Amino acid sequence: MAPIGHLTQPTLRLDALARARQRAALLPDCLAEARRVANTVIAGWHGRRKRGIGETFWQFRPYVDGESLSNIDWRRSARDDHLYVRDREWEAAHTIWLWADQSPSMLYQSDAAPVAKESRALVLMLALAEVLSRSGERIGCPGVMDPVSSRNAAERLALALSHAPAQTGLPDLSQVGRMSDVVLIGDFLDPDTALDRCIGPAARRGIRGHAIEISDPAEETFPYAGRTEFRDPETGAKLVAGRAETIAADYRRAWLARRETLAQGVRRLGWSYLAHSTDRLASEALASAHVHLSGIPTAQKKITA
Repeated sequence: MAPIGHLTQPTLRLDALARARQRAALLPDCLAEARRVANTVIAGWHGRRKRGIGETFWQFRPYVDGESLSNIDWRRSARDDHLYVRDREWEAAHTIWLWADQSPSMLYQSDAAPVAKESRALVLMLALAEVLSRSGERIGCPGVMDPVSSRNAAERLALALSHAPAQTGLPDLSQVGRMSDVVLIGDFLDPDTALDRCIGPAARRGIRGHAIEISDPAEETFPYAGRTEFRDPETGAKLVAGRAETIAADYRRAWLARRETLAQGVRRLGWSYLAHSTDRLASEALASAHVHLSGIPTAQKKITA
């Protein structure tokens, strides 16, 4: 019987960017969807839709007693019996820190997935950098690149990653400034306390964050049968199951319980959580990430892309 999964070779970071742009040109993948999303957002992401300093018109609102008369839009007010103020949209640059897990477990790819977890994480990170930089945001990567405000931030991030050691552990967020956003993309198969130690102090300092869990469909469904050898890519430890199908139900329950615990822990700290499987389109995860980064309310407790 053919193997259900295997470990891929590490993805070259510049190749990941080239692959993302090639898919953008062909329209089916994440950057094409990201550009369509970007075109619908006038002044960028991350809660910019509020009154403040800027050149972009946002809304008319009723005049409030005590405000300066110079704020009144007399042309709009002349249409009826009320006074109106023309509000502009806040357009200050925001800092977003992007991080993608490159630990050995991210190299896994099953026959049911078109790409390995590492490749999907890198494409998502670079696509986010591409779109966010178009909105004038400052893009950085903890331990790899200081925040930059540049239209080619995705290229600069890919180049920085190509010269940096692989990011094999959760990042150090101690240098991230307050009021920044952090996006962590990985499989989060670390011990339960590792993620809390990473994001807990940051959340308590007022840093807004978003965790995107990347998984392979085989990790969720456990499609193994017969004698199967499982190997931990992090430690090399091996487990041989004589009849793998006999533990499938227990495994699935444990996997779902782990994911629910992870999601609850992240949300308890005020961060958003998104689960994404590599057999789905990258554009789906990108669109869902946009909802969270924009601060758009959602009635769903959990969004799965």
